[in-house]
Amino acid sequence: MSGATRAAAAPRLYDRTTELAAVAELSARAAAGAGGVLLVAGGPGLGRTALLDRAVRDAPVRAHRVAAPSGNRVPWSGVRALLAALAPTPAAARAALRVARGPDGVAGALTALRAGEPLLLGVDDHHLWDAHSRAALATVWRAGSGPWAWIVSLAGHHGPPEVPGARLLRLAPLGREGAAALLDEVCRSPLKPAVRARLVDEAAGHPGLLTAMAARLSAAQLAGETDLPVTVADDGVLREVYQGILDSLPAECGRVLALVAIAGEAGPGAGDDAGAAHPAGGPVRLPSSRSGARPVDADAVLAVARTARTSPEALDRLVADGLLRGPREALRFEDPFLRRAVLGAVPSARRRDLRALFTPPRDTGVPLGPARTNAPRPPGPHGSALVRGAGHRADRLRPADEVRALPGVVRGRAELARGLAGLADGPVADAHQVLLLAASLLREDAPEEAADARFLAMEAAWSAGDADACATALAAGDGPGGAAGPGAAGGDGAERDFRDGMRAALAVRLREAREPLARVVARDGVSDEPRLLLRAGAAALVLGDAASAVRVHSRALATVRAEGRTALLPRVLEHLSYAELRAGRHERAAAHAREGLRAAHLTGQRNSAAHQHAVLALAASVAGDTRTVAEHAGRALVTARPHGLAQATTLAEWSLARAELGGGLAAHAAARLAPLVGPGPRSGHFALRMLAVPCFVEAACAAGRRADAHAAAEEFAIWSDLGLDPQAPAQLARCRALLAATEESARWYGEAVRQHADCGNDFERARTLLAYGKWLRRRRRPVEARAPLSDALVTFERASAGVWADQARAELRATGGAVGGTGAVGAAGELTPQQQRIAGLVADGATNREIADRLSLSPRTVDHHLRNVFARLGVRSRVELSGVLSRAARDGRGGPR
Repeated sequence: MSGATRAAAAPRLYDRTTELAAVAELSARAAAGAGGVLLVAGGPGLGRTALLDRAVRDAPVRAHRVAAPSGNRVPWSGVRALLAALAPTPAAARAALRVARGPDGVAGALTALRAGEPLLLGVDDHHLWDAHSRAALATVWRAGSGPWAWIVSLAGHHGPPEVPGARLLRLAPLGREGAAALLDEVCRSPLKPAVRARLVDEAAGHPGLLTAMAARLSAAQLAGETDLPVTVADDGVLREVYQGILDSLPAECGRVLALVAIAGEAGPGAGDDAGAAHPAGGPVRLPSSRSGARPVDADAVLAVARTARTSPEALDRLVADGLLRGPREALRFEDPFLRRAVLGAVPSARRRDLRALFTPPRDTGVPLGPARTNAPRPPGPHGSALVRGAGHRADRLRPADEVRALPGVVRGRAELARGLAGLADGPVADAHQVLLLAASLLREDAPEEAADARFLAMEAAWSAGDADACATALAAGDGPGGAAGPGAAGGDGAERDFRDGMRAALAVRLREAREPLARVVARDGVSDEPRLLLRAGAAALVLGDAASAVRVHSRALATVRAEGRTALLPRVLEHLSYAELRAGRHERAAAHAREGLRAAHLTGQRNSAAHQHAVLALAASVAGDTRTVAEHAGRALVTARPHGLAQATTLAEWSLARAELGGGLAAHAAARLAPLVGPGPRSGHFALRMLAVPCFVEAACAAGRRADAHAAAEEFAIWSDLGLDPQAPAQLARCRALLAATEESARWYGEAVRQHADCGNDFERARTLLAYGKWLRRRRRPVEARAPLSDALVTFERASAGVWADQARAELRATGGAVGGTGAVGAAGELTPQQQRIAGLVADGATNREIADRLSLSPRTVDHHLRNVFARLGVRSRVELSGVLSRAARDGRGGPR
């Protein structure tokens, strides 16, 4: 419970002329000491609280607003908060509460605190106040409200309190001009007119939806530079606006509301509501719930509700509260956006199963409703419902023995289709079990399809972060005694190699895993079949060969595009973007993730969309774009958490932590990463946990959590020795440097830089150089610090890693070094002798290979020195380097001429 005397800022209100006039009239009555009660009712997001804030802020007398948080029903808590806002001291508030509980009631308590003083009192979310407080206030209002003016907000679906003489305002959606003006105010960047019109149409004048939609879109989308999602008001936006009302409902009411929403979705012609068209200049209306959802028979809903042991009184309460409207045989939602929010809160697999209860099989003539499913049915092919993908309904549509008599391949293909749907848009743990069932049914008659089902079951378990379930899916291909079952080996043994290699890898027996998985990459990686290419790419990633994974998945992408396999495109792009992240190709990963996101939205694959959002968040964390990181991570987590997508969840949380670390919020980053890198049920994805450890060690050291950092680094050392990630040795050396005593740190930083030369991830190398430069500067060695800091700065700038470049630039300035090309001529004289020799040969036009031969070095060493020269001098090309050295020679500053 919270009290407020004045709103912090004047809320802008649009299309609220009538409401503001009523507030002004109430304020005038308050100033005159006449009192009165104004009731404001409206659905979520329609602006009840904004109107109260305006009333409190503009009142000509002392004004207070008191709000009740959802779920706080402690007796007298509402009255206690009201009196606390009015009382000068806590002791006075306690004394007034004793009066309020006595015969004089709240009126006596208010008189004792503010005798004769005109007041305007705002009661927000009256329906959420505890029963004792509501009853006490009703007593005051029925007695005439006293000399005080009251403005009371409540949810539109709750019946208003009976107050003689009170005026009731019901908030409607905004008109088209008002909605457009609100959008212009809340958008953080200019809006393209076509985008504005699209958002206004889709939100149908709902101010809460307009605000939430605008917050979800990027500046490029608002400006029309990139495409908008297929549906801007998606489940995440609807959940943001309507979650409060859904959480406030009793559990039984929530279940019945879901049943009504699903029943309306199930019939012919049913579908999602679309935004209503706006009459030119006229008010915007919420889209009709009859244009999309069918009216629902209450008897059909109650028949299903009884199977879930849900009381029929819950339906009566929803009708009484106004959430549902219409006659008993044609119930519908009063607010169609609420219907969509309810549907979005139901897991996809559960939604499909419930929809089956309300959907008769085609061509059978069975009437709607589960109560009638035992009616006589005309004969037809036993497998017809299964072939149409409705196998999960068969036990409800036909006797169980008839279902079991169907051919296993028919049932298996139906389960395979359902498992694929669940893998794309549902809890992946459910999809795992369905796919295992499909594999067992297809094993004898369709071995190749059974192999696909097993691989998909493993993918579902991998997405869920369940290593044991991955092993179960792999073991499903074993025959009696552990031998390969029919089709398990495939024509060339590739599946058996994959199964054996993955099981060994999951058991951390890497020596056993490498050879069979390498054969999978070599054999399947040149195939033209996408399913085999995906399997080869997965094997390459487990081996730590990110470059091969990128190559194989790129081949899969080309094949899918050439064959026009739209449904498979999001999944291939999901795998490719992740492989590119592992390879350190962040910009390319982001480009493919954006394409994958569009494809996922077009095909309704929310799980894939969540993964693409997570990839985009992690790529944005490299650039240091905290707003984009938060946007994409939030969208990923909206789906990833309820669907059990541990991989996407870990990537999203990691991206948030890396953005916090780049922005100097080390303690926040360490706290976010600690559960991801630690063991136990709260840990991150088993295949990603160790990848996030270097980031955690850096954050934990900066936050003073050295013991935690040391424990994580020791586990990381064991993992690094396995050779699964070529970057790990360099990152481990950096962790050792951060944790070492002063004398040892320099050696470990040198080792880290040397190891980075072999792994090819410039961003991680730049982070090591930045940490090394910081360490040197804090040891009062600024001249030595300039070279690694300059190199880090140039690398960060090339990677468009803005926030990291800012850190390097600030550190470089603190050493007295140049942060751009202006100091390059003077810096030429500070190059090491080896750097001067290499720079001079480059200026003469020699190639790296020619320089290596002349100086008896490796080309990689030459490249390393040359990068340091570029960073030190602030140049970006060999031509610029030649010019700098020529000027240095003319100025006599010791250039290498």
